[in-house]
Amino acid sequence: MSQSKVIAIANQKGGVGKTTTVFSLGVALAQSGKKVLLVDADPQGDLTTYMGWYEQDSLENTLADLMEHSMNDKGLEVESAVLSHKENIDLIPSDLDLSAMEVSLVNVMSREYTMKNCLKDLRNKYDYVLIDCMPSLGMITINALASADSVIIPVQAQYLAAKGMGHLLRTVSKVRRQINPNLKVDGILLTLVDKRTNLSRETKEVLQENYGSVVKIYDTQIPMAIKAAESTSQGKSVFAYDKNGTVAQAYSLFAKEVLKDDAERKQNAPTKDISR
Repeated sequence: MSQSKVIAIANQKGGVGKTTTVFSLGVALAQSGKKVLLVDADPQGDLTTYMGWYEQDSLENTLADLMEHSMNDKGLEVESAVLSHKENIDLIPSDLDLSAMEVSLVNVMSREYTMKNCLKDLRNKYDYVLIDCMPSLGMITINALASADSVIIPVQAQYLAAKGMGHLLRTVSKVRRQINPNLKVDGILLTLVDKRTNLSRETKEVLQENYGSVVKIYDTQIPMAIKAAESTSQGKSVFAYDKNGTVAQAYSLFAKEVLKDDAERKQNAPTKDISR
């Protein structure tokens, strides 16, 4: 297996479709033959619930357990927290215990790298690791960005959602300078698009005007659809719940766009001179 890629799906604003994007992109990549791990890095555990694990208190191990053991230098097999979903993807789940990590991490040495240390043994087992970040820019999200190779930013097709992009991009730049020099922004994904209105087109124009010169804005747009909202209570992705729907089709196209961009980056990457 080639070296895996870790992608943080992040936006400090809630309700922009981060969790749906993580689950849907993960399944679409798996359908393309990739081995995929999802990481729920939100104490609300929405991704864990969406994927069908409703009783989070009964889970044997979660991301919080892995991080706590790492902080205290205790051995814990990371595989013990991995759950397998019927749509051929794996999950490291989350629960409310993760919220306590924000406080606990303050006094930990190399606190920004705690999550990265938890995930490092899994990287060679997957092609893609997708991290569902919480809607804030606190220490847990910083840990996710320190763990990631790149960031995908879902943005709701509304003016105020686009307006908040600057703060997130500044945070990514700060993480790049101080913690993770290899962190890149893969692109901005427009979500919850209502094509009956001009708002999504205007939002994309605002994003293009303000950020298009430094960040890719994906061609794919994710439409708003009732079926996608319904799938969140079924333990199924949009592909299993409404495989012929517009949202499933959009995420299939988005996965192809992600794979194409990654293939082009690898092709254009400078080769190491091994003759020296």
